[in-house]
Amino acid sequence: MRTFLVDCYTSNVEQSKKIDSFLALLDKSGVCDLLKDVIKKDDISKGGRPIYNPYNMLAVIIYNFAFNKSTLRDIEDKCRNDLRCIYILQGENPSYKSIGNFINDYILPNREKIFSLITKAIFDECKLEMDNMYLDGSKFEANANKYKFVWKPTTFHNKLSDKIRELLKGYNIETGLPAQGIIESQIIANKINELNDILKNYNLDLKENKAHNNNYKLLVQYLEKSLEYEEKERICGPNRNSYYKTDNDATAMCLKEDYYSGLGSNMHAGYNAQISVINGLITAYLVTQSRTDINDLTPLLDIHYKFYGSYPKKLCADSGYGSLTNYKYLDEHEIENFVKYFTWQGNVSGKNPSQYHLNDDETITCLNGNIGHKIKVSWHHKKANSTFYKVEGCNKCQFNLYCKRFMKEKNENYKIFEVTIELQKCIQQAETNLLSIAGIEMRVNRSSQVEGAFGVIKQDIQYERFRRRSLDKVSTEFMLVCLGYNIRKLFKHFDGNAKFDYWKAPDNIKPETFKKPSAKRLSKKASKVKRKSVNEEAKNNYKYTNEKSCKT
Repeated sequence: MRTFLVDCYTSNVEQSKKIDSFLALLDKSGVCDLLKDVIKKDDISKGGRPIYNPYNMLAVIIYNFAFNKSTLRDIEDKCRNDLRCIYILQGENPSYKSIGNFINDYILPNREKIFSLITKAIFDECKLEMDNMYLDGSKFEANANKYKFVWKPTTFHNKLSDKIRELLKGYNIETGLPAQGIIESQIIANKINELNDILKNYNLDLKENKAHNNNYKLLVQYLEKSLEYEEKERICGPNRNSYYKTDNDATAMCLKEDYYSGLGSNMHAGYNAQISVINGLITAYLVTQSRTDINDLTPLLDIHYKFYGSYPKKLCADSGYGSLTNYKYLDEHEIENFVKYFTWQGNVSGKNPSQYHLNDDETITCLNGNIGHKIKVSWHHKKANSTFYKVEGCNKCQFNLYCKRFMKEKNENYKIFEVTIELQKCIQQAETNLLSIAGIEMRVNRSSQVEGAFGVIKQDIQYERFRRRSLDKVSTEFMLVCLGYNIRKLFKHFDGNAKFDYWKAPDNIKPETFKKPSAKRLSKKASKVKRKSVNEEAKNNYKYTNEKSCKT
């Protein structure tokens, strides 16, 4: 039986009731049975002290993460001095090492099951549905020295390989080498052995012949450098261009502020944390090494389906997720698309509107209302599966300066647009949904729910930097943070103060329309575009003509 040390205070009684409800929810979720099964499989017959109650350990860790205590020392201190934690642990007093070992041994390998079971139990307790999902990402600083970073050495590796080719040509042993690109270290090692055999056959003593001796030493140095480059490329992987020596999984990212100084900076060691929010509760999480959000939508939705066995009905996200791959994914899984695209903000404000609109007959209409038709061009497409359109009558158009502001030749009476038709159809469908009454409601709630969740995590919970290192441990830590956020909501639910019903569109609201662009203002803005100097234009022209002559 659980008892507070001081039962005479009404506040303690109320706290004990809420904690009892919290513990009952954990038991109801099935996470206790999960831990029992894990511990049974683990070898605990090694002697020594008996393990702490895993059910109580998990509860006290989640409870501390919910209320701003995420370091092992802080949790240890709370377990000794906080009546609520003592109440949860039933008098047990684990050290910070025991807490850390429990996280690494039992929570880390089962973090996805633990999170999904508890979150599903919270939804059942609060009688909520998983219909409207809001998605966003935020970058968190890693626990790594920001000055000890390593760039991916691809360029230097290519230059090193070119030096190796030139050196081996002098001995006529360049056969078997790739004509261009990187030469692998194994091939270099074989060539060193081959060079050694040649020198022996010709009775060339390296000690006496300085030239051959220097070349041999130089090739060995190239091998060592090649091995170093290959190790750096292995750590970076195919999708990263940097890593940090103190945390190899951290990536150089642009963060808004420094954890220590509070000042903004260009580059920091960081991770990209993604969350999905439904009814104010975090339903799925994902920690990635990518510097952008565009490739994180589909894996996060896959995780959500893995957790709960279904997809949401609607999804709203910002323009960082607007891509053809993501739009097609939503369409395939019958998820209503409320994902912004890259030119959304410019269209809404009218300050940077799209220059054309795709019609139903697959023609385009420009800003001035002129119709553009498909044409064939002699140069290659820059984009995959793109189509070229030609719009004529530009010289008399009031948007002429705006549409041609980045073009070299501005005097032609036409403009050619490169359009990816499939992507444009998806964008216009998303645009229709976003401007509707349901879209207005989704956009308002996205800013309050998912962006509000990150606000609570970073400001209220005061969690702005990861404490642990490596992607696996960081993912576990962020899972506990997200779970702590949900538990805070649960305790508010016990108090009757939880907010699950967010903004609803009033009956008199009308669908939104884009602000009509002002040709005068756009032309004035276009005229202020920075012009290249005479020297810069001469340089560019020289490069262009030089490249063209080399190709011919």
